[in-house]
Amino acid sequence: MKKKILLVLIIIFAAIQFIRPAKNQSADVMVNDISGVYHQPKEVSVILEKACNDCHSNNTVYPWYAQVQPVAWWLNDHIEEGKDELNFNEFATYSIRRQYRKMEEVIDEVAERIGKLGRNTIGTMNEFLSHTRLKEAPGSYPDQKSMLKELLADHESVIVLLRKDVEECADDLKDAGSADFLTKLLEQHETMQLY
Repeated sequence: MKKKILLVLIIIFAAIQFIRPAKNQSADVMVNDISGVYHQPKEVSVILEKACNDCHSNNTVYPWYAQVQPVAWWLNDHIEEGKDELNFNEFATYSIRRQYRKMEEVIDEVAERIGKLGRNTIGTMNEFLSHTRLKEAPGSYPDQKSMLKELLADHESVIVLLRKDVEECADDLKDAGSADFLTKLLEQHETMQLY
């Protein structure tokens, strides 16, 4: 009986090897690529290619095990989710609103972390303004391009501040959990700042 079950499993495993998802590889010219919208230093392009493009572009360099089912199905699902979240090759089609939605997600994550530390989270505009380290520009109504420049400058400011906060949490406060959390936020801001 065990031999029959094993034989059936082997046949099923062999059969599913012929059912493959389409590869995420495109020969098209990427007219909406992030590099066409914003200048990227060569070093940044290299980092994006190595660390991000396999899941966040229209061209994936597949590892050897992507040839084996059901791993290829799982990997394809992961790539599709990554592209839905952020696709560098389609970046020029994104609105500024999308970056603001990303910031809302970060605010929720910060509130959850504060709650885990046993502190009360802030919730009113006055509380947010009293705790922010970014400067407001009341009465200023920039055009879209200027607004984007201000947003990128704010990301750079947050990156500098978060680097200091990570160091303080890790070295001075010996709080590895908060240091890891802030490092994740730092990585998100660095990615947004690259835009």
